Amino acid sequence: MAGRIRDEDIQLVRERSAIDEVVGEYLQLRNAGGGSLKGLCPFHDEKTPSFNVTPARGLWYCFSCSEGGDVIKFVQQIDNLNFAEAVERLAARAGIDLRYEQGGQVPGQEQSQRRRLLQAHRAAADFYLERMSGADAGAARAFLSERGFELADTARFGVGYAPAEWDALTRHLRGRGFTEAELLLGGLAKEGRRGPIDRFRDRLLWPIRDLGGDVIAFGARKLSAEDQGPKYLNTPETMLFKKSSVLYGADLAKREIAKRRQAVIVEGYTDVMACHLAGVTTAVATSGTSFGDGHIGVLRRLLMDESQFRGEVIFTFDGDAAGQRAALRAFGMEEKFVTQTFVAVQPDGLDPCDLRLKHGDGAVRELVAQRVPLFEFAVRSVLGEHDLETAEGRLAALDAAAPIVARIKDRGLRQLYAVSLDRWLGMMDEAFVLARIGAHAGPAPGQGRGAQGRGAQGRDARGRPGQGRPGAGRPGSASTSQGGAAHGSAAQGGARQGGAGQGGAGRNSSAVPAQGRPRDQEERYDPRDPVVQVEREALKLAVQRPALCGPSFDALGAGCFTAPVHAAVFELIAGCGGTSGGSGGREWAERLRAAAPDDRARGFVTQLAVEPLRAPRADGEPDARYADAVLARIEELAVSRQLAGIKSRLQRLSPVAEPTEYNRMFGDLVALEGRHRALMERAPDSM
Repeated sequence: MAGRIRDEDIQLVRERSAIDEVVGEYLQLRNAGGGSLKGLCPFHDEKTPSFNVTPARGLWYCFSCSEGGDVIKFVQQIDNLNFAEAVERLAARAGIDLRYEQGGQVPGQEQSQRRRLLQAHRAAADFYLERMSGADAGAARAFLSERGFELADTARFGVGYAPAEWDALTRHLRGRGFTEAELLLGGLAKEGRRGPIDRFRDRLLWPIRDLGGDVIAFGARKLSAEDQGPKYLNTPETMLFKKSSVLYGADLAKREIAKRRQAVIVEGYTDVMACHLAGVTTAVATSGTSFGDGHIGVLRRLLMDESQFRGEVIFTFDGDAAGQRAALRAFGMEEKFVTQTFVAVQPDGLDPCDLRLKHGDGAVRELVAQRVPLFEFAVRSVLGEHDLETAEGRLAALDAAAPIVARIKDRGLRQLYAVSLDRWLGMMDEAFVLARIGAHAGPAPGQGRGAQGRGAQGRDARGRPGQGRPGAGRPGSASTSQGGAAHGSAAQGGARQGGAGQGGAGRNSSAVPAQGRPRDQEERYDPRDPVVQVEREALKLAVQRPALCGPSFDALGAGCFTAPVHAAVFELIAGCGGTSGGSGGREWAERLRAAAPDDRARGFVTQLAVEPLRAPRADGEPDARYADAVLARIEELAVSRQLAGIKSRLQRLSPVAEPTEYNRMFGDLVALEGRHRALMERAPDSM
């Protein structure tokens, strides 16, 4: 078992792991104003971005699914790691040598299992690449040469050769200190009659990398006709490799996919190589499985797939019957994308690799440039199955194509396709074709995708992004971007360390109310309540910009906040020294999160740290004037409540029977009204 990583090393990992860069390796982020970034959440399916990142504070939060945390928590969740494994991964990325409490650098046997497997795969990739230049790899080099690839291309993509020996790699890795159990667990070896043997022998190998660039698996192509195994063989699923959510080449293509808002889906490893070498640097392929939901999720995050009018997903298939069937299967997944989808089919049946070999790089670029909308391809494919020379055949073709056209999300585009369908059929009766399509159009406008497009999906009863989970208005559900107090996610298992995850939960626990807050108090938390909104804004300022708040915030007192969860956060801030002592940025946010008594409270603090402020400036940045107005509004509301209470008591008092008490309270009323007028001048009506 690994020991406890030193706290100072964990802090160093946080400091050197820019959260926008780490998150940006998995999804595309855009400027959301106020120093925040926004993207599609990788932890649930959504159509409208609700995943926010604040680089200045090193935090992220999703206002739809209520998940949030720091850069370590993100890596834990996205890669399904425990705390120590996530720290190790980020440390390796930042070039930091971790130390354990026992002292000294981490010895090999104490490193996490995942890290060990990643190191084994990296060593295996180097071994295979080195063997590519050996005398026994002639067939492997010839295979690539015959397909137009040079040795430099081999090095660029890390393509290697697995020797025909039974245990060449196994012996090599055991000599590097890796155990048989690790090689079997990672899928690099398999059990033989006399112990572990190499999984891949006499095969050409492509290293498969995750989005972070780590080798997690291999794809292998047999070279000898005597090999009785399958033509292509992949690493089996392991703790590193889940083929349903890994795209070959995505580590190379991710930045171009985000920049150009384009993804090209090809069928094989050599097709990816050919496309990238030809200048189509957005090409990716599946690894040992068909294209599915997991791959769609990866691409949507890289594309920032939120608009049907921006971006494109292009499927390339062979021009034969099998390729057409694959294209039609892709059509079945079209509705899972928001952006437009296309098909690029080479009529002579050449895949991108063969096309480049026969006609050059320009032909590959031209193939992609001449893409056809997936709807058009699907319609024409259906029409090709019918005899259009007869009235019966044309009517059958129309009825087969009408449901496809009816699925088009844009109403104007749907009508144009109806006109084209009429022309392709030769009916010359647009009204009849439109009526036939209308019968398949589904729900009336406002009730489904046929009228509103895919953006209507993934929303709750009020039309907001989300999954419509129960309790959408309560603290913890965070149903809107200005929403309720988030519960936060549960902690990840027993390996959490450092800061909030390393015993910090117990500190300053008296500054935050216990978890057992009455349920009726939660139910009363309404994020649409103007008072709740201004209180929330004041807390966001205190968490994000404490220097702007200063002593004015600290002087308010918990009684100025009507929502119990808001009063609790005020006390938490006071317990950490108040905004007068808050330095702002990452350090202040981490101090507050570490002092939170549980994950639920920590999640709410994270939400306040990430949620954009409502400052009226164009850049969304608050200034001292805005902070003063918000705090004045908080105090003004508190004074208003005091005035109402005094007036109510005065109504019940008799100035004759109780003149002393009456006069005292009347004096308090006059003083408070003066204070109220002064606060009203500082707090604009818009607050």
